[in-house]
Order: sequence, then C-alpha cells, then structure tokens
Amino acid sequence: MTPLPPAARSLARLAVGWTALSELVPLYPLYALLFLDTGVSAAELSLLFAAWSVTGLVTEVPAGALADRWSRRGALVLGGVLEAIAFVVWTLAPGFWGFAAGFAVWGVASALVSGTVEALVYDGLAEVGAEAWFARVNGWMTSAELLVQVPTAAAASLLYALGGYPLVGWASAAICLVWAALALRFPEPPREPDGESLLGTLRSGVAEVARVPALRLAVLAAALVGGLDAVEEYFPVLAGDRGVPTAVVPAAVLGITLAGALGAALGGRADRLPDRALPVLLLLAGVLLGAAAVVPGPGALAVVAVAYALYLAVLVVAEARLQERIDSGRRATVTSVAGLGIELAGLLVFAAWALGGVVAVAVLVVAVVPVVAAGLRRTVVS
Repeated sequence: MTPLPPAARSLARLAVGWTALSELVPLYPLYALLFLDTGVSAAELSLLFAAWSVTGLVTEVPAGALADRWSRRGALVLGGVLEAIAFVVWTLAPGFWGFAAGFAVWGVASALVSGTVEALVYDGLAEVGAEAWFARVNGWMTSAELLVQVPTAAAASLLYALGGYPLVGWASAAICLVWAALALRFPEPPREPDGESLLGTLRSGVAEVARVPALRLAVLAAALVGGLDAVEEYFPVLAGDRGVPTAVVPAAVLGITLAGALGAALGGRADRLPDRALPVLLLLAGVLLGAAAVVPGPGALAVVAVAYALYLAVLVVAEARLQERIDSGRRATVTSVAGLGIELAGLLVFAAWALGGVVAVAVLVVAVVPVVAAGLRRTVVS
C-alpha cells in the first residue's frame, strides 16, 4: 500500500485523534441508566429520545450550511462547547425537563459536527494534493470511533464508582471541551466567497444534490448504506437470542465491534477495488447477516462479525466517493443532506427488524446493493 504523503500525515493523525477523543465521553454508555435512575419513566425516556432525534433531523442540513457559510472549524468547536453545555445541564438539573433541554442542545451540537468533519478533512487533504487518500484516513477515523468504545466503557465504570453520575457528567463535559479545543488545530483552506447568505448556501447545496445526477446517486448510496449501521443497535438482542449469557453479551458484542473496526480500517484498500467489487461485498454482507438466522448458537455472532466488517468497508468507500463528487464550496451542506438521509434510512432498519428480525434487515441490505452499484461507480454520466 502506498504510504500517506508526508504533508498529509499530521492531518491524518489529528483527524484520528480528534475522532477518538470525541467518542471518549463516559456518559455515552450510561446516560440511559442515568435517566431511569433519576425516575424518568419508560414513556418519558421514549419522548426524550424522540426529541433528540427530531432536533437532529431539523438542524442537520442548516448546520452544514452554517459550516460552509461561516467556518467548518468553528462549527466543530461550537459543537463541542454545546455538547459540554448539554452535559452540564444534565448534571445540574437531573430530571425530565433538564434532560429534554440537554438533548435539544446536544442535537444541535451533533448536527454541527455531522458532515463538517468529513468536509474539513477532505479539503485539508486536497490542499496538499492528497485527497485520493481520504478513504484511508476516513477508514482509520471510523475504526478509532469503534475501538475507543472499550476505554470509554472502562472510564465510565471507574468514574461512576468514584463519584456517581455527577462525576461522570462533569468529566464528560470536560472531555467535550478538550475535543473542541483540539478542533482548533484543523487546517481550514480558504474558500472563494460567493456572496450567498446562509439560506442561499442551504438552498444551493440542496439544489446541487437535486440537479447533478452523479452527486444525487452518491448521496442516495451514502445515505442508504449509512442508515444500515442502525443494525448494530440489535447486536445485544441477537446475542441474547442465540443463548449467550447476559453477563457475556457485552464481550460478545465487543467481538463484533472489533471486527467492524478492522473492516473500517481496511476501507482504504476496498476503495482501490474495481467498482463491481463493492456491491458484491455488500451483497455478501447481507447474505451472511441473513445466515445468522439459521446458524445455531454463538456461532451466529461470528457470521455477523464478518458481515459487519464487510459492511463497514463498503460504508467507508461510500463516504469517500461522496466527497469526490462534491463541490468544495458546499461540501458540508451536501454531506449533511446525506447525513439527514442516513437518519431517515435508519428508520427503515428499525421497521425491518420489527417486522422480521435479522432476516428482514438482511433483505434490506440486499435491496440496497443495486443503489451501491450505481451510486459508487467512479465513472458515471453526470
């Protein structure tokens, strides 16, 4: 494999380190328990998650336009500060309305980060002539995001044992401020001013997706493939259904996560495969996922692990191909359109599981294959 150009190595290290730090938040594995232990009912918990989702959906694309219009680096910093504020609110005002307010702020923070970091890293690589290495760097970032779940869980357990939820909350806010400060180190290449307002940038970005066939296909492919990742929410359920003892379920799911991290890390290699190989990899992932329904016992989890690794390799390529087709001036806006599509496509996974479990999700994966074949080709008619 060709090594990363020297001029791009510092940016790659920064991007991977920032990604890992942004996920090293000890409240992540504990916040649902925080809500329940504070007295939030199951119905209220669903309302909180719904409020979080709706806030993210509503602000996703406008936040991308803000990053393009104002500053992508600034948007990342603001996202970290807002997430820290959300956790401070939870810590100081634990209760339904405090949690709701925190979720609203966190939803905006997530929207500011979603799409922005990919745009910032891609343009930073392009500035030094290394945009062809984006898939590799993006794969490392995705892998780091998965691997850091292990120390995050350990830190959450230790902090909770030492100081309960308040210590976990304050530590989480501090981590968010640290990764916000680290975001200041991202280089932001200058962009030619186009005189558009924020609303104009938003409209132009959405119109570009609708107007350019190659970009529209890439956005659709990235959205559908990205939405499939919602299946990871059901890995613990699948482990329990296959007879894995409850105490061992976290370790079993960790094995699937580690396999996914390996697949993501190899996304750069997958990006160099022939176009026809990508839909084959996704098809194989779907077939293996479906096979997990008939493989007895814990062996099914090994099959799922391989499927997840193949899937994440394709996802990394899908995200890279999308960046290749975007005009730099509205990169965060267009990526946020794909992010909105990912959120909506994730609902299809939830519906599929409700209707037919892992087999129905596998059918959904296979159904996405033709879109991947059309949307991720490097040579397309535009």
